[in-house]
Order: sequence, then C-alpha cells, then structure tokens
Amino acid sequence: MTTTSRATSGAATALTTSWEQLVVSALLGTDRRPPPTDPPADGPDAPVALLDAAALHTVRRRAGLRPARAGRPPEAAPYDGRRPVPEAAGRRLVQLLADRSAGAGGGRRGAAPDLGELLPQWLAAANERGYRAPAAVLPALLDAARARTDLRPGALLFAGVRGRWLARLNPEWRFALRDASGGGALPAARDAESVRRLWAEGLFTERLALLSAVRAEDPAAARELLASAWSTERAEDRLLFLDSLRTGLSPADEAFLEEALSDRSRNIRATAAELLSALPNSAFARRMAARAATCVSMDRTGGGQVVAVEAPHECDADMRRDGVVPTAPAGRGERSWWLGQLVEAAPLATWPARLGGRTPAEIVALPVLDDWADDLHAAWCRAAVRQRDALWSAALLGRVAEAAPHAPGPPTAAPATGPGTLSLAERARLLATLPSAERSAWIAAFISAHGLSEAFQLLGVCAVPWPEPVGRAVVDALGTARDEGGYPWSFSGVMGLAERCLDPVEADRLALLTAAPDQPEDARHGADGYWSEAFQRLAATLRLRATLLTELAGPDGPVPP
Repeated sequence: MTTTSRATSGAATALTTSWEQLVVSALLGTDRRPPPTDPPADGPDAPVALLDAAALHTVRRRAGLRPARAGRPPEAAPYDGRRPVPEAAGRRLVQLLADRSAGAGGGRRGAAPDLGELLPQWLAAANERGYRAPAAVLPALLDAARARTDLRPGALLFAGVRGRWLARLNPEWRFALRDASGGGALPAARDAESVRRLWAEGLFTERLALLSAVRAEDPAAARELLASAWSTERAEDRLLFLDSLRTGLSPADEAFLEEALSDRSRNIRATAAELLSALPNSAFARRMAARAATCVSMDRTGGGQVVAVEAPHECDADMRRDGVVPTAPAGRGERSWWLGQLVEAAPLATWPARLGGRTPAEIVALPVLDDWADDLHAAWCRAAVRQRDALWSAALLGRVAEAAPHAPGPPTAAPATGPGTLSLAERARLLATLPSAERSAWIAAFISAHGLSEAFQLLGVCAVPWPEPVGRAVVDALGTARDEGGYPWSFSGVMGLAERCLDPVEADRLALLTAAPDQPEDARHGADGYWSEAFQRLAATLRLRATLLTELAGPDGPVPP
C-alpha cells in the first residue's frame, strides 16, 4: 500500500474508529487484536497501520475541537480576619511542610530532629495565637493534611475559610469540606431560624458541630433541637448526638436521658445509662445505688472489718430497662457481670455510709470475702472514672510503693486482662481524674519505682509539656536504662514521646547523656552509639521546639504552653 492510499484509508478509519478501540489493540498487540482499519491490515503492516490510525485520530480530534466558552472564574477567596504569622515563623512553616515526609523511611534516624513530628506542635501553637495561614502555603498545608489524618484538625483550623475555599477547587482536598472542625462559621445560638435551617439541611458533621456550639451557649435550646428530630435519626447518628451531652452534663439533661433508656438501640440505652450514672442525684443513680447496696455490706460475723458480697441472682426487666446488659462476655460469670454493672453505676457516695462511715482509702483497704475483691475494685475503678472522683481514684491507685516490684530487676508488666485487675490502661484512666500536680507526682514516683517499660500509657495522660517532676523522672530513667546496658530500640516509643512532650528546659540536662562512653567498638553491638545519637536528637529537638515557640511569639511575648 502506498503512503497516499494508506493516509486516505487511515483518514476514513479515523472517522469510524474510536480511540478506545485503538488503545485496546495497542495493549493486546496487533497479533491478538488487529487494528480496526479499513481496509484491514495484518502481518507486518498491522503495527504501522495502528500507528497511522492513532496519529490521524489525534489530528482529527485536535483540529475538530471547537472553542468552548470561557468558564466562570472562581469567586474571590473570603476574607480571613486573623492576624498574619510572624515572618520568621512563616519561613519555619515552609521548612516543616517541605520536610514532612523526610522521616518516612526506616533505618537509623540520625541525630537530626524529625521536622515532620514538630508540625502538629507548630500548628497547635499558631492556632492558640490566632494566626491565619499564609496564602502561599495553603496548597502544601492541605496536601500535608490529606496525607496525615492526625494533622487535619489543626491544619484545617489554621487554613480557615480560605483553605476550604481552595479545597473546593481540587478533588484531592475534598476531605476539608467534609470536616466540620475546620473553623467554618456556624450560626449564633440566638439565631433560631438559621439554627433550625442548618439542623434540618446540614451534613451530619455540620449538625454535630452545631449541636455542640448551641449547647455551649444554651443547653436547653440544644436539647430541644435534639428532641425535635430524635425519632427520625439513624441509630448511629443518635448515638453520637447523645454522646455530645457529656460536655456540660447537668441535672437538666436527666429527663431526656431517662427517655433514651427506652431507645430501641442497645448502644444508646447503654450510653444514656452511663451519662445518668454521672449525675449522682438522678433517679437512675438512686435506683442503681439501692440495687448495689443490697449486694455489698459489712460482714457481721467478721467483726465488722470484712466486706461481704452477694451478687445478683438474676437480671430482671427493671435492671435491663436501666441499661444492665444481661448476657455476660465469654469467660465471665453472669453474677459477676451483673454485680460490676450495678456497682459502677451507683454513686460512690453510697459506700462510706454503707460501709461504716469509712473513707475511700479505708474502704479499698478492707478485705473482701469469697474472692470478690477483684470484681468489686474493678467496678469502683470504672465508677471513679465515670464520676470523675479524684478522692476515690487516689485511693484505688494506692501508694506507688505498693505497686512497685517486690524483687530486684526489671518489673513485670501489670496484668491487662481478667476481671478486676488494675491494668496500666485502668491506672491511666484513674490518673486522668486527679489534679495535675498530684497526677504528675504519682507518675514520676511510678517511673522511679518501675522504670519506663510500664510507664508509656501513663505518660499519655500528662499535660504537655510534661511537668518538671515527670520530665526529670523520664530523663533520669533513660540515663539509668543506658547505664544498665539497655538497648535504645526498646525505648524508641518513649524517646519519640519525649521529643514531643518533654519541656525544652530539659535540653541542658541531656548534655551529659549525649556523649558515648569509652568502650570497645563492638561492645553491646554498638548500643552506646545509638544511645548517644538518640540523646543528641532529643536535645536538638527540644532546642528547636523552643526556637519554634519564640518565632511564633513574635513581638508579643512567649507562646503559652
């Protein structure tokens, strides 16, 4: 076939052949799927015919394209009235965003700070100061938030209304439009019409944010809003709406929660019961106290110094209506299961009067008959957390010396399963109810007694930056672990936490730990070098965090911790 005739037939082919057909032929190969040309081509001519058809098809598509009408330009970005970031802090933000993926690889981290891990703290400090994001960094900021969900709340709040405006122009940033915590404007609680419109027409996240905002200003109006559509909401939505009542829970919520006890969803009934038990003067709390009191008393045959337990023998209809789950989990006895639910829902004020006027510490120290101590103490732990009772929490935690290992050497981990055990997670929840100074002193003493292997969960309930007793205990424990021949990899989690939470003033105390001791090069598999490197990185990170806060403070002074 001549070039002219091939071009003529190719032009005809281009009019009748779709681009998809040509692509299929190219992907499968002309031997398996001959090109749809006219006349058909096979053998050595088939590949050439396919390319000719593709070239002519492309030219035809381009030449035949009709100019489209110009689309509407996007509306102007909304005004963000927050103040601009100080110049030095803005440059630092660009550096943090550019380096956010630098530490993603494995292997030895080196002594340089991980800038990506400092980005959440930078955003939190900037939001505390009320800064707005520089327009030029919004794309990189949204990209970072898309890649890391932990950044989204802080990043979207910092990006503000302009960040959401920009997110509408890129499908990859669609998540920013679904997140109601990104600083979107909500109607004022007193604007009843706008509130009702958003409640009726908004997305779930918008409605949840609206409910929380209205409740903060007018709890009664928030309850009316919730009740207005309660019966038509999906069960999963009702559950999250109900859970929002935890904030600002008050006796005024009792009537609504009592109605929720009859909900068709078991999860909603359980949540309503939990919230009512946090109201010690509610009718629910009184009912549960009466039931629990019949189960726990002082044993008269033991001289009044021993607690006797008679667990329920059945879970009746009234108990089920009040949220008691009748079916025990696998491996748990029914009576033990019912007892725990009654005791944890009863007001803790029930027990001093019931058990001889004793204090919480004295009650917890009493022996309990028939091996019911674990179940009873575990239920009291849950009640103390639910009712935010610091006195009972302190009594249940006990003195740190009592929790310390009795034998020298590494402490054994506290049991984490089984009824009644005081696991590290339970200790952490109890500690969260204590005043900050008492909590810090307890955790610092625990670290001194146990080291860091058991303290990781407990450190998560400390204020950030860590108070001085906790920070000093962590640094001392890390130094002790190195001196005793521990491997730094075993403490990488605590090291990472310290980089984010240790007070920058501790950087100077780390100076003595940054040098590797003089030992043979192959001693302890090079652990000393890793320890030195880890301490250098920790000290450098703390100093950089201090610099970040100074840059964000600008001319107005230091950023609040």
